[in-house]
Amino acid sequence: MTNEPYFPGLEGVIAGETAVSTISGGLRYRGYSITDLAADSGFLEVAYLLLHRELPTEEQFADFKAILVESSWVDPAIIEFMKSIPLHVSAMDVLRTCISALGHFDPQLDDDSTPANIAKATRLLAQIPILIAARHRLRHGLPLVAPDAELSFAGNLLYLITGREPAPLFEKAMDVSLVLYAEHEFNASTFAARVVASTEADLHSAIVAAVGALKGPLHGGANERVLEVLQEVGRPAAAEAWVRQALAARRKIMGFGHRVYKQGDPRAVILKEYCTRLARAAEDPSLEQIADTIEQVVRDEKGLPPNLDWPSARLYHYLGLDVDLYTPLFVASRVAGWAAHVIEQAENNRLIRPRSKYVGPGDRSFTPLAKR
Repeated sequence: MTNEPYFPGLEGVIAGETAVSTISGGLRYRGYSITDLAADSGFLEVAYLLLHRELPTEEQFADFKAILVESSWVDPAIIEFMKSIPLHVSAMDVLRTCISALGHFDPQLDDDSTPANIAKATRLLAQIPILIAARHRLRHGLPLVAPDAELSFAGNLLYLITGREPAPLFEKAMDVSLVLYAEHEFNASTFAARVVASTEADLHSAIVAAVGALKGPLHGGANERVLEVLQEVGRPAAAEAWVRQALAARRKIMGFGHRVYKQGDPRAVILKEYCTRLARAAEDPSLEQIADTIEQVVRDEKGLPPNLDWPSARLYHYLGLDVDLYTPLFVASRVAGWAAHVIEQAENNRLIRPRSKYVGPGDRSFTPLAKR
């Protein structure tokens, strides 16, 4: 047994260096405040920043959008395979499998140079919305919808899923959510991607590993559980009694607390504003009233502020999206951050191989099988 320090969950451990983002002093992507990016840019600008390390000029942005339009094609063989997957299989499982399949058709799969990895990541940005929407529409017996080159990334994502061009407020709310989800330092899924990349595996393998990590309810899947809580409460008048009973029973309420943001998640503050606007547009404040009551009690009793999952579940509900789409939409955004980290890892690589603290039996004498 070793006496070396042990940090469960690697909490507080510096596991590497990155120039992609920082959460020290507020979340910043490559030096830019998330508040400024959410207010004044759009998701595609942010994706370009993460992949190319600088914000684009107008010409670069136009070229980037054109490449995405050209790349928004998925081989029909993958769609046919998707049709054969049982309907009960979760959207995240289908997405994970189909992203892996995309690698088989990528012309640069085995080229791990930085330009090739940027090109592969750009194709994934365009292809993942196609996969998400195709699974959703096939599952509901709806015809597939072709991308609309005239729409923004966020608008096109909603259009592919719903078959309707979104209202401006819906489009903006989706875009802001994508900006906020795009990157978050060494979170569990990003670290999983970097571990895989450190073995010199290809970018698609690293992204598949990240999707697997994101699926878990303690990470990306948390936003799905948040809506279950709000729907279980049902009405504003029942919210305070419900949350106090849940806390007394030591029940974990998803959407609160964060390993790093002890004073509050700045992303949650930004997205809550859009929840308020969407609720006002729907002329139904009940969900916001339930959320506000629960938030206040959890803050007062446990000192836990909400994280991004708390408002995002409500926002996607207001947008009319099924719950099983919530975490896949996270993938559509975070793939930009994952890819930036994979590229960074590959450029200055060292195999990630931590040690463990052994807590098993001490030295034992072996007895041959015949004598046991």
